[in-house]
Amino acid sequence: MKTAIITGAARGIGLATTDLLLATGWQVAMIDRDSEALAAAVSSRTNVHGIDCDVSEESSVNSMVDETLRHFGRIDGLVNNAGVADFGPIAETDFVRWKTVMETNLDGVFLCTQAATPALKESKGAIVNIASISGLRASTLRVAYGTSKAAVIQLTLQQAAELGEFGIRANTVCPGPVRTKLAMAVHTQDIIDAYHDAIPLNRYGSENEIGEVIAFLLSEKASYVTGQTIAADGGFEATGVGLPALRSQ
Repeated sequence: MKTAIITGAARGIGLATTDLLLATGWQVAMIDRDSEALAAAVSSRTNVHGIDCDVSEESSVNSMVDETLRHFGRIDGLVNNAGVADFGPIAETDFVRWKTVMETNLDGVFLCTQAATPALKESKGAIVNIASISGLRASTLRVAYGTSKAAVIQLTLQQAAELGEFGIRANTVCPGPVRTKLAMAVHTQDIIDAYHDAIPLNRYGSENEIGEVIAFLLSEKASYVTGQTIAADGGFEATGVGLPALRSQ
C-alpha cells in the first residue's frame, strides 16, 4: 500500500483528501496540532495513523516523519496542507502576526518536505503543496497570508526543478473560496453574494472538490505533471476584476 503524509488532516481539505486516498487504497499518516480533533478523526478510520505535530517546529517535524516511517515503512506522497488564516490590514499587521503566519504556511512546507525527501527519493513519490488563490491575486487583509501562499508557489517550483532528477514530482493546488464550516460561520450574506458574483461557476467549492485535485496529483495519472500550479477556484482567478459590473450591463 502507498503511504501519504497529510498535514492539517483533522478537518477540512486535509480530512477530505484523507478519505479520498483511503478509498483508493492508500494508507495515511494524519498530521495535526489539534490533538482532540485529530483523535476524533483517526478513531473512525482504518489504515490511518495520527501524529500530533506542529509543522513550524523542526524537531517535531523530524520526529513526525520518523514515526511515519516506523509505522508504515514508506512515504509515497506528502500533502503540505496545514496552514493558518490570520487576516488583517497592513497597518495592523505587526511582526508577530507576520511571523506566526509564515512559520506555519511557509516554514512548515519547507520543513516537512526537507524531512520527507529522503523517503520520497526511495519511492519516487509526489509532493502537493496547498497554497491559495490569495497567492495568485492580491486581496484586502491578506498581506501576510497572501505573501506566504505566493512564496509556497515559488518553493514548489524550486522543489520540482531540483527533485525531478530523483523522480519526485512537486505541484501546487490553489483553492479558491471553499464552503467550510469556518467560512460559513464568518462570511456574511453580503460576502457570500459578492463571491458568487465574482466566481464564474457562481458558487463556493467543496472540500471534496479540492481533495480530488490533490488526489489526482498524487496518483500515477499525473505521472508527467510537475512544477504546476492548479487553481481549483471555479474560475475566480481567471476572471480578474470587474465581472460583477459587466454582468449588470
